[in-house]
Formats: sequence, structure tokens, C-alpha cells
Amino acid sequence: MSDKLNKDQIKSLLPHREPMLLIDELINIEKLKSATAIVNVTKESFFVQGHFPGEPVMPGVLIVEAFGQAAAALTAAGIDKKTYENKLVFLMTVDKARFRNPVIPDCRLELNIEAVRSHGKVWKYKGEAFVDGKKMADAQWAATIVDRKK
Repeated sequence: MSDKLNKDQIKSLLPHREPMLLIDELINIEKLKSATAIVNVTKESFFVQGHFPGEPVMPGVLIVEAFGQAAAALTAAGIDKKTYENKLVFLMTVDKARFRNPVIPDCRLELNIEAVRSHGKVWKYKGEAFVDGKKMADAQWAATIVDRKK
């Protein structure tokens, strides 16, 4: 596995598509352990126009969603492809989410994520979000791998 995934490679691992595919790149990948996801927040991002007019801010719930997508991509890239075939990763819990600074357009949001542990189909993660070295948010969450409904 490469230590980097581009958007097309991420699309091959996740079912998300625009506008809900938030992560643009996954870098610094340590198999099933950690990675950094890149989210390019732009003036064209789908949430900017309405959240909030004249003072755009990336919604905290979308930062949490980006954490989840990054964790799903890290996990999917690290496990056996046959194990992950016809599966989805669903967010189960979000704990200790803190939003410290607003994420505004025209920035590169870096999400440093870590797989804390796994037990069967349940995985626990933690992450921190940064823009230019400044912490914007952090959270802990759990996800599970489930069968796709055909």
C-alpha cells in the first residue's frame, strides 16, 4: 500500500461522492494505524453559501464527517480487499468533539487521525484537525463495518 491516496483512490474505497466526499487526499498512511486527511475548503464548497452568508464557516458536523471518512479510508485501505468487498463503514458514536476555531474557506484542513483499537467489526479512532498548525477541532469516535444492502 502506498503511504498516500488521491481522490480517485479514495473513491475506490468509499461509497461517498460529491458533494459529500469531503476528503481530497490521505497522506502519511501507517497501515491500520494512522493517517492525515486533507480537506481543501474553498469558496466553492457546497456549504459555504448558506453557512453563513457573508461569513462562511465549515459546519462542525462536516468536520466530524470528514474525520469519519478519513478513518473509513484508512481502514478500507489496510484490510484485505475481500474482507471489505460489499461493506460500508457506519459511524456509531462521537465523543468529546470540540470545535476550537472556525474553519473558513480557502484553507487546507489537515485531519490527523489514529485508530485507537478494534474489536471485531467495531473500530475506535481519535483525531485532531489543523489549519496552518493551529488546532481547529478534535474528537473521538467509533465506527462499524456492515454488509451493504443489495
